[in-house]
Amino acid sequence: MDFRTPPHNYLDWKPRDRFAGLQEKMLKGEVKLDTSNDKAFLASLLAAMNVPVSSQIMVFSASSLQSEIINPRNPRALYFNEDSYIGWVPGGLVEIIAADPEMGPMFYVFNRLRPGGPVPDVQRSTKCMNCHAGNATRRLPGLIAESLLVSRAGSSLETYRRDVQGHQIPLESRFGGWHLTGEHNLTSHKANIMGNPQGGKNLIVPVPPGQNSDLGLHLLPTSDILPNLIHEHQMGFENRLVYAVYTLRQLKHENKGMLGGAAKAEIEERAQELAHYAMFADEAKFPAKGMVGDPKFAEDFLRERKATRAGLSLRDLDMKTRIFKHRCSFMLHTDSWKAAPRELKDRVYYHMALYLRDQPDAQHAHIPQAERLAIRSILKETMTDLPSWWR
Repeated sequence: MDFRTPPHNYLDWKPRDRFAGLQEKMLKGEVKLDTSNDKAFLASLLAAMNVPVSSQIMVFSASSLQSEIINPRNPRALYFNEDSYIGWVPGGLVEIIAADPEMGPMFYVFNRLRPGGPVPDVQRSTKCMNCHAGNATRRLPGLIAESLLVSRAGSSLETYRRDVQGHQIPLESRFGGWHLTGEHNLTSHKANIMGNPQGGKNLIVPVPPGQNSDLGLHLLPTSDILPNLIHEHQMGFENRLVYAVYTLRQLKHENKGMLGGAAKAEIEERAQELAHYAMFADEAKFPAKGMVGDPKFAEDFLRERKATRAGLSLRDLDMKTRIFKHRCSFMLHTDSWKAAPRELKDRVYYHMALYLRDQPDAQHAHIPQAERLAIRSILKETMTDLPSWWR
């Protein structure tokens, strides 16, 4: 699939993502950003996009558009909500990824801020496609994160994981080139280290947050385990959904609106993959002692919860043996899912139902009965597009 050409025409699409909406409000004078300095500008942008400061996670591998200034001495901060991602590195530019409900991630970059001046111009970026539409995202616009052993300059010395995203990735393979803070109880992980090549080998050197960098340049000194886990889950869901949506659009285009047997089989495969992921069928194993996430981020994250009359929500956290109490993705409440084609959603709902039956087969039996009942009640009370047979 070529996302640049019909039927997708990604580059010609007028975005309807959260940031595009903010741009319209700014043009009308309804929203103003603080341009007094970089941190004030960043904080006001986060507030305008409803992105919590507490979502901050930090990466120091030189693996982004601004790779020349990212390293263990100058980590890049990322902030996010369920559909938008904002990156900033001290001395650099503000970058934004916002999910368009139909086309997936859109990429924007602000020009350099002149303190006290006007809001800097912003462009929809195509340079980001060099990485964000490559093998890691199946050649479609997507979200990426790598796990690398980096040098003092931020360059890659070893790769722990690449070209894959999602909550299924073992925790011991994640976080290379990232800072990690909080009570994660992980005895084996790749965070907070860099490599020093010596004698043909890479000597592992600890890099605790703040040892080599000035964390006062950032809005927070933390890169907590909980936002790291949520961020990974969201990337995995968004990329699988984008792949499924583009596949369906491409097949309908090639078959003049009709879906024959081969096309339906391919859509079925995409639906199974999405349902498998949405139901956390292969979530990575937690440490025996569980984890404790940052209370402030938990509070901010739960503020967006959609609850049943009994008070249950897909955002409710567990953090003892898994991320969520109810293993069904809260990303089903996003605009991206709501805008997904009916032909796809109905098949995803069908495969999700296989996990939620009273007596699921062995392939779909990782969720105990009480949790299955809770998930069914949440979906019925908070979703508006379930097939009639769900009711």
